[in-house]
Amino acid sequence: LRAQFLIECLADLRKNLMNRGLNLLIRHGKPEEIIPSLAKSFGAHAVYAQKETCSEELNVERLVRKNLQQVVLSSQSNDKSTNHPQLKLIWGTTMYHLDDIPFDHSSLPDVYTQFRKASFVSIEAKCTVRGCIRIPSSFGPPPSVVDWGSVPLIEQLELHSPKARMRFVGGESAALGRDLLKVYKETRNEMLGPDYSTKFSPWLASGSISPRYIYEEVKSYERERVANDSTYWVLFELMWRDYFRFISLKYGNSLFHLGGPRKLEYKWSQDQKLFESWRDGCTGYPLIDANMKELSMTGFMSNRGRQIVCSFLVRDMGIDWRMGAEWFETCLLDYDPCSNYGNWTYGAGVGNDPREDRYFSIPKQAQNYDREGEYVAYWLPQLKALPKERRNFPGGSYIEQIVSLKHGNINQNRNQNDSLTQTGRRNNFKGKHAQVNR
Repeated sequence: LRAQFLIECLADLRKNLMNRGLNLLIRHGKPEEIIPSLAKSFGAHAVYAQKETCSEELNVERLVRKNLQQVVLSSQSNDKSTNHPQLKLIWGTTMYHLDDIPFDHSSLPDVYTQFRKASFVSIEAKCTVRGCIRIPSSFGPPPSVVDWGSVPLIEQLELHSPKARMRFVGGESAALGRDLLKVYKETRNEMLGPDYSTKFSPWLASGSISPRYIYEEVKSYERERVANDSTYWVLFELMWRDYFRFISLKYGNSLFHLGGPRKLEYKWSQDQKLFESWRDGCTGYPLIDANMKELSMTGFMSNRGRQIVCSFLVRDMGIDWRMGAEWFETCLLDYDPCSNYGNWTYGAGVGNDPREDRYFSIPKQAQNYDREGEYVAYWLPQLKALPKERRNFPGGSYIEQIVSLKHGNINQNRNQNDSLTQTGRRNNFKGKHAQVNR
């Protein structure tokens, strides 16, 4: 699914460049081999790329720089330093530029709330989000190139064409077609349908759209229409994304270690049977299984769902959180190492959460966010025939539960569900990082 999405991103980028008189040169191979070869062919004195923060990406940067030093360019001067192409790295992945935040990355607060409050006060009072560079109407004419290369077909990568429900289309054009700012606050915790939340994350992760562009659109919306809770929460979530990228600079590879940035020692299980039941959506808990089915079939899962299935894997199953993070890495359209592993270390209690035992109660989550069972029935059609109040609590009408819950018995909640009003339950939720069992 991610490969198809990236192919569509390439096709859309090429189309947009050609509309401005240029083209996109496409080559297939390793960056450290292809880029130096192109620099030599075109006599390029500089290669510009986006600065990365995690070890595998940093290693690619190192290899590209090393191999560029092997490329000798003809020079009309005696300055030998200009005889090799230079790799110039640009920071461009966050809403706030690294140089503008009021911390050196080594002294970044270890709790997001502290970072956010300091950032909102310091940055908004003293700095601004850097403006986007305006795109020229024309880039042409293009250089003389015999073979620009072609956008690959999914089959040429030895992959199969995906058959996804609620499919995402890659590329800037599709991203710019989304306008959900007005209702984001009301939909950010929903789980069913193509239009809950903004779903900008796949396009952000692929570089199809910039967080700074989204910021500008939010501010434009506020000026022309109204500032509301939705526009606030869009920027709030972009700040979370910034934070995880900055944290990856501070902690490096510990983001991927068992004990996480906090270097905590837990005894995690690596029981393969239990893990596979979670991975395949066969745990016996409809809310978990539906979310995992959605992930495998669409490459996406709601923010709410990600927190729930993470909590279940690490708290109720006791499984090594890295196994879950690696599966998300395999499936997610919006995968990037900073956000993915940052969120998993947070959820597992080994990262940037002041609490080590944050727990999401499945019965309570089902009652609050899928009260009539529409979400689980969509992804688990065998539950459609059940009364709405039983879909999340099907008892013997569904597969056997693989483990018992750490807190609460899901079957005991079936009768309680009838006595809970939706308004009351939703009002008890105080936000994404409320210090309560959720």
